[in-house]
Amino acid sequence: MGKRYEHLTAEERATIMLMLSEGHSRRRIAHVLHRSPSTISREVSRCASWQPGTAAASAGPHSYDAHTAGSRARVLRSKKRKNAKLHPQSVLFGIVQHFLLEHWSPRQIAGTLKRVWPNDAERTMSHESIYNCIYAMAKGELRRELIACLRRAQSKRMPRSRGADHREQLPDALSIQVRAPEANDLAFPGHREGDLIKGAGNRAAVGVLVERSSRLVMLAKMKDATAASALQAFTDKLQSIAEPMRKTLTYDQGKEMARHGELTQATGVKVYFCDPHSPWQRGSCENINGLIRQYLPKGTDLSAYSQDELDAIADQLNSRPRAVHGFYTPMAVYRAMLDKIHQPSISIH
Repeated sequence: MGKRYEHLTAEERATIMLMLSEGHSRRRIAHVLHRSPSTISREVSRCASWQPGTAAASAGPHSYDAHTAGSRARVLRSKKRKNAKLHPQSVLFGIVQHFLLEHWSPRQIAGTLKRVWPNDAERTMSHESIYNCIYAMAKGELRRELIACLRRAQSKRMPRSRGADHREQLPDALSIQVRAPEANDLAFPGHREGDLIKGAGNRAAVGVLVERSSRLVMLAKMKDATAASALQAFTDKLQSIAEPMRKTLTYDQGKEMARHGELTQATGVKVYFCDPHSPWQRGSCENINGLIRQYLPKGTDLSAYSQDELDAIADQLNSRPRAVHGFYTPMAVYRAMLDKIHQPSISIH
């Protein structure tokens, strides 16, 4: 059980004054009082030249006086605390709450505030301050509502299995280890990562495609998680992309990609497969999956969502600022890439 700090008592302050007058060191005083040496040092330094009416002390050569130190402590305890920058009645809290309800992460909010008001300390804060504000709230509807907006509504993380891989090997699968070095460099656009999100009862599914450089996401409706459905859905989505932006696709070992050869033949996109139990090899897609689960929680019946509704979710994700882009959106970065390769602006859906 952790220790709880207690303020110095009048008797302890008197002991400090007496022992200092006798020439004892601050470390010796701390040993006698069973206190940290830094506690004694701060107490003496802060109260050395404090005068009633001042908010704090400045260090000086004056002797330590227990009565003066006690007066200082009582004055500071009675002072009204300044409202936190992000208290619920502030304008800034309203801005943060608005973007949380839009499913922005605290880091996206904090980064955008700093980009918009770089020199205004009253309108900016760290993402940790936003998290602290949310979790320090009193229990109630507002607290539950804001926690539900966070990317991980549950803080507990489940460890990934590190057991043996018992899945059937995909035919003619190309390992990520032989992927061209260009695909590892985020400066070269057109390389994607893919995954499958399954719904209630593992029936309907949604295909996920993430462009590595821009983090632009595309969602594809599937009636099930079979290889035939994956082939059709991914083919349709990849064929809607400008050809220079169709280079490679990195996927896990899921059996829904058993027909990857046909996908390459239809789209020109070469498919590579990650090593078993290595989700970090598709880091962009793993991150996006967490964002998507804010809209499609586990256990959701995905068959109820149309392709238009999935496209709307992708549009919202692509319109949210990302820290990796200096808090510009994936959509803006992707359009800049299209302009750079002299391609006409096209719809991503």
